[in-house]
Amino acid sequence: MAQDQPIKTLVITLVDDTVSAVYSINRLNPDTLCFVLSEGSKALVESEVQPKIQQMPRRWDWIVIADATEFPSTYRTIARTLPDLLRTWEIQPGELVVDLSGATAAMAGALTLAALPWTSRVVELTQAREDLEGDRVELGQKTLIWTQTNPWDERGAVSRREGCEVFNRGLFHAAAKMFHDIELLVSGGQKPLYRALSDLAEGYELWERFHYRQAWDKLKTVTKALEMASLWGGPPGLKAIVSATKANAGFLEKLVLDPAEVKEFVSLDLLAHAHRRLLGGRDPEAAMIALVRALEAFAQVRLYKSHKIKSWDVSPGQLPQALQEICRTCYLEDIDGKYKLPLQAQFRALAGLGDQLGQAFLREWPKMKPLLDAANHAVLGHGFEPIKSERVQQLYDVVVKLSGVNETSLPKFPVLNL
Repeated sequence: MAQDQPIKTLVITLVDDTVSAVYSINRLNPDTLCFVLSEGSKALVESEVQPKIQQMPRRWDWIVIADATEFPSTYRTIARTLPDLLRTWEIQPGELVVDLSGATAAMAGALTLAALPWTSRVVELTQAREDLEGDRVELGQKTLIWTQTNPWDERGAVSRREGCEVFNRGLFHAAAKMFHDIELLVSGGQKPLYRALSDLAEGYELWERFHYRQAWDKLKTVTKALEMASLWGGPPGLKAIVSATKANAGFLEKLVLDPAEVKEFVSLDLLAHAHRRLLGGRDPEAAMIALVRALEAFAQVRLYKSHKIKSWDVSPGQLPQALQEICRTCYLEDIDGKYKLPLQAQFRALAGLGDQLGQAFLREWPKMKPLLDAANHAVLGHGFEPIKSERVQQLYDVVVKLSGVNETSLPKFPVLNL
């Protein structure tokens, strides 16, 4: 008898073919075993199956169905019982093998459907015929074929598309989990693709939380894994994801390796982040916070790089004459005893120093004033009024114009269409 590697859990159907059941159990050597059978078949387990099992499972149980020929009641019984049993046995997705040998059509359909979230293999002993591939098995006077398949090798593509949709909505943590779950269920040859997709989602989740170095490290590794998957015939659209991820890893490399205390690429990332939160995440409150922070970051970069001024640790003497006294009297921070310029003061300082960015701010101020006022009155600002998406978009357009940023230079997260 052929001997497979021992498995974690086997769920096996039984009507009256005890010989096939014994063969399957001995071949798979499960650690835990569950029979799906009718009341009349319980006696067969005790008299014809158990005595012939070479190594008894550590745990075993059965699910008793009322009518093995009726699908609705059979499915209800299995669907209500099997998940709790697998949870008690601490069975994870991918650790379940289902044996449909001798099952009625109702039993086979109901068990396959109910067990799918945990199943990585479906086996069956079936009557031999020329067009059927598998191991040839002689059981008494019968010649059978041992067939096996993994339903997730096909079902995985459907779940992959669902994971892509979740990723495209910006729910990167959830997408990573979905891809990881598929990885556990598909056969070995497909696992690297789903491991790479899970890592891809984790990388963008890290980026979305501004963990730039960790995100860069993750995306560098992912790029190589996705390239390998595309060489081995990955799904259509994979090469476009590789290209986009390479470009994003390059952006993160420049940001992470910038030795300056004030990093220019952070302002670009904040602007892109705000746009994602507004359009992809449909979260105008979070988008407005990121957008105002991006506006400040542009001022901080210009103050530092062009005038050697740190907005969070400024010396009043560095500022234009008109701002020095107000800095001394109003901008001293009680927490650390340093002078800190608020947003408007940063741009007014730039304007007073003759900087074009500051002068552009003053020109745009009439447009920006009501928008920044709306940001201050937002729930996540300093008020109690939900911000409107239109206000965020209007301020975004002003910030893009003010900063002179070409939107093509902003990092864009890929759209997964796999």
